[in-house]
Amino acid sequence: MAPGGNGDLQRKQAIVSSLCKHISLDPKAFSSQVPGNDIKTLYTSILKSAGKESPQNNDAVMKWIAFAESFPNDSKACSGRLNELNGDLAQKSVLLGDGFTPSEADAIVFSVVHSSVIGLSNTEKEKLPHVMRWMDYIQNREDLGALFEKILLEKPVFEPQIAKPAAKPEVQANAKGTIQNTQTADKPEAEKNTKKNDSGDNKKKAKGDKEAAPEKKKEPEKEAAEKDKELSVSLLNLQVGLIRKAWKHPSADSLLVEEIDVGEAKLRQVVSGLAKFCKPEDLTNRRVVLITNVKPGKLRDVMSEGLVLCASNEDHSIVEPLMPPEGAKPGERVSFSGIDGKPEDVLNPKKKQLEKITPNLFTDEKGVATFKGIPFMTSAGPCTSSIPKASIK
Repeated sequence: MAPGGNGDLQRKQAIVSSLCKHISLDPKAFSSQVPGNDIKTLYTSILKSAGKESPQNNDAVMKWIAFAESFPNDSKACSGRLNELNGDLAQKSVLLGDGFTPSEADAIVFSVVHSSVIGLSNTEKEKLPHVMRWMDYIQNREDLGALFEKILLEKPVFEPQIAKPAAKPEVQANAKGTIQNTQTADKPEAEKNTKKNDSGDNKKKAKGDKEAAPEKKKEPEKEAAEKDKELSVSLLNLQVGLIRKAWKHPSADSLLVEEIDVGEAKLRQVVSGLAKFCKPEDLTNRRVVLITNVKPGKLRDVMSEGLVLCASNEDHSIVEPLMPPEGAKPGERVSFSGIDGKPEDVLNPKKKQLEKITPNLFTDEKGVATFKGIPFMTSAGPCTSSIPKASIK
C-alpha cells in the first residue's frame, strides 16, 4: 500500500476516531486534517485541542506511533509484528499507562491492528493470548463498539465437579474396612479361641466399647466437615458493586476510599490499597467484586465496610480490581457452579477463613476469575481481569 492511498486514509481516520473517543473529543473537528498529515502530527493536534501537554513518557508514545505507521496491511506480513506485540504485552496489562489505565498509545495501536486481528481463526488467536486479552480489555474499557466490530473470544467451559468430593470418603471407608478385615484374618487361631472363651464381663465390656466407637468416629468426621466448610468460597458474600465515588485517603498515600453501590439503601464506604495502581477518577463508575461480609473496621481512622477483590501479577507490580461483565447489576451475588451454601453473616477474623480461601482464587490463562478453576459467575457472564494467571486477594 502506497502512503496516501485509501487504506492509509482509512487507517488514520480510525486512529483519529479512537483517540477522540479516548480523550472525549468530536472526531469531526479533525476530519479535514486527516488526508494531509501523518499519525504523529494528528496525535499532537488532538492532544493540543484537548488542552493536554505531551506526556512524560512521550518517547514511548512515539515508539508505538512508529509501530502503527509501519504496521503492514497484508495479513501474512503482519504476523511477525503481532507476535512482537504479543511478547511486549506478556508482562503488562496495557502498552502505556498507570496500572490498568489505557493510554493514547493503546488507542492508536488498537485501531491499527484491529482489522488484522478480527479476521484471525480461533487457532491463530490462541497463538496470541496476550494480544487477545489486551484487545478484549481495550474494546470493553474504552467502549469502542460504535467504532469497531467487536472481537469475540472463546471463553473456557468448566464442568462442575460434584461427584468427586462425595466419592472420596466412601473409598476411604471401604479401604479402612478392608484393612480391618485383613488384620482380623491374620490373627493367630489361639487368639481367636481365647476371645471366644472370654467371661461375660469381658463380653459386656467389649459390647460397651463397640457402642462407644461410633461416637469417637463422629468427632474426626465432624472436624473434617468443619474444615471443608471453612475452605468453601460459599462462606464469602461476594457481590457486584459499582463505585460511585473515589478519593485519596486523607492520611495514607497508599490508600483510596470508595463509595460503592451494592444495591442497598446506603452506599458502602470501602478503603482499598489501590493508590499506587490507579487514580480515583479511573475507579469512578467502575464495576467491582466486593466481599460484603468482612468485619467492618477503621483503616487509618477511616471506616471500611467491605473488601474489593483485586488480581495481581507475580511480583505485585500490576494490581487491578476484578471486572464483572457489563450488564451485571449492583448487589447481585457472584455464584460458583456446583457450589452451594449460605455465606457467613460476618466472617470471623480469628478463624482466618478468608486467608484459607484466597489461595484458591486466581485468574486462568484467559483472565477469567476462578475458585479452584470454577468461574466467578454473574447473570451477565464471568468476572474477569486483564491479568492472566494472577492471584486474587
